[in-house]
Amino acid sequence: MLKKTIQKIDRFFIFFEDWSLMLSVCIALTVAMANVLLRKLTNEVNLYWSDEVVRKTIYFSTYIGCVVAVRSRSLIRIDALPQMVPALKKPLTLFAHTVTLVFSSAMIYLGSTMTIMMYEDEYARTASLQIPEWIFYAVLPVMGVMMFFRTLIVMVEDWKEGAVS
Repeated sequence: MLKKTIQKIDRFFIFFEDWSLMLSVCIALTVAMANVLLRKLTNEVNLYWSDEVVRKTIYFSTYIGCVVAVRSRSLIRIDALPQMVPALKKPLTLFAHTVTLVFSSAMIYLGSTMTIMMYEDEYARTASLQIPEWIFYAVLPVMGVMMFFRTLIVMVEDWKEGAVS
């Protein structure tokens, strides 16, 4: 029962990560290309809000990309030392997972605090499009929760494979 629930959560995370990253990159690329084309083809038309959209989509894709990095085991870690001293692989892997759990917990706490702070400030809006800033800050706790669960899943996989005992 628990295994099926974890698999459903994992599949949902994979779906959300892949599609949201694809959409955010497409949005950023489309808006940036449209602005460049309009600027080059006409001297009068400029999408004043395009830089803001591109910045916010890069912001989003960076944080959701962190979750994907955990899934694909691509986070920065100590790699050379376990190759030279194989006995250090298990403790260093456990250390890396523990640091990731601490980081994701901090993102949940600090991100939630900042999101609430921005939500309560009625004047905290983006410069061009006047979108409430709390929407963008909400990415932080969401990323923290996803990264925490994703790290737990990777830890269980490592434990089953014998990478961490």
